[in-house]
Amino acid sequence: MPISRKKQAYDAIIIGGGPAGAAAALLLGRAGWSVAVVEKAAFPRRKVCGEFISATSLPLLSELGAEKSFSELAGPPVKRIGLYAGDTILDAPMPKSSAVGWGRALGREHLDFMLLDLANRAGAHVWQPWRATSVIRSGNRWACTIESEDGVQKLSAQVLIAAAGSWERGPFSLLGHGNNHDGDLLSFKAHFRDFELADDLMPLLVFPGGYGGLVHTNGGRVSLSCCIRRDVLRKCRQGTQRRASDAVIQHIARSCGEIQRVIGKAQLDGAWLAAGPIRPGIRKAHVGEIFVTGNLAGEAHPIIAEGISMAMQSSWLLTQRLIAGADDLLIGRSSGPIGKAYAADWKATFVLRIRAAALFAFLAASPRATAVCRPLLRCMPQLMTLGARFSGKTRLLEEFQSEHFARKGAASVGVDQR
Repeated sequence: MPISRKKQAYDAIIIGGGPAGAAAALLLGRAGWSVAVVEKAAFPRRKVCGEFISATSLPLLSELGAEKSFSELAGPPVKRIGLYAGDTILDAPMPKSSAVGWGRALGREHLDFMLLDLANRAGAHVWQPWRATSVIRSGNRWACTIESEDGVQKLSAQVLIAAAGSWERGPFSLLGHGNNHDGDLLSFKAHFRDFELADDLMPLLVFPGGYGGLVHTNGGRVSLSCCIRRDVLRKCRQGTQRRASDAVIQHIARSCGEIQRVIGKAQLDGAWLAAGPIRPGIRKAHVGEIFVTGNLAGEAHPIIAEGISMAMQSSWLLTQRLIAGADDLLIGRSSGPIGKAYAADWKATFVLRIRAAALFAFLAASPRATAVCRPLLRCMPQLMTLGARFSGKTRLLEEFQSEHFARKGAASVGVDQR
């Protein structure tokens, strides 16, 4: 990515260049805003992530100008969801979202680069790899200090957007971090080749102390991502010298007969990745004049595979409010009314998804609940389709726009749209 060192005053500074930050930068840039994106990592980069993008985000990818590239690179359409738990192997239809098609998976090394490149083309100034080390409110503007091997730079803007992710350390760590606990979920991810999995199937893996998922992604690979409790992982490694990733896959294979059957034939493609702990839950979308987007504002348990979709969709919701209120924001008026409206939009869109994910994660992690649910799902596998609906697989942003924005409108929250 090209780096601009000439301009240091902007309308908006966005901390984080992942799907949430890049989407916000792209949409604001196209609306005529001057935008700086500060991203600490060099792209392309691999990242712990389930990689699946719901069909509900396909119209947004089209609006962002990424639909063609995504279609060319992504794995096959996912038309079925499944369950691997013990000796149980089930599948059911993925609920279809209107006429937009089916969700697909794409590695973050491709998706993140694609979206940030589009933001750059839309006029955003991409500072990469630079790290934001401090942000200070000075008068009606934000002063942001960024650092890299090239030195230190000072940026300023009227609007500050935090899109750095919930487990990133830095100026926004208090928004997404807490103390470590035995019950924390640690995340792992790997790609495999020659993995026996039907092209159109995305199964959920249920095992003691965690859950995971499989999906065909780009390049003919299968992505395996999972979360496991810290104390369960410690027990799996107790008395051995095994790496954490080896202990995790062996634990999954012991608990899921289908994984045990196929994992020996599959070939690991690249190294395992690990991150965490994840912090599922609802946080704040607007804090002290800072707009928060992506999973820093709130995140669902990865069991529903909605992380990327929620990140991009939350930035779409945010930018609609920012663009509508630009006349006030860019002359230094308080962001309170716009922040309140955006927070309401965010909750209306994502709260049900987050609560459904929490319920599903609890059921998956509880051996007693799993023992009850498995025979029920065997009799009625269509319950998995219903669960996918509750997890947000069918509600399009356009539907939300017509139901919510048209009903309330920016004027109803005190936003001057001169």
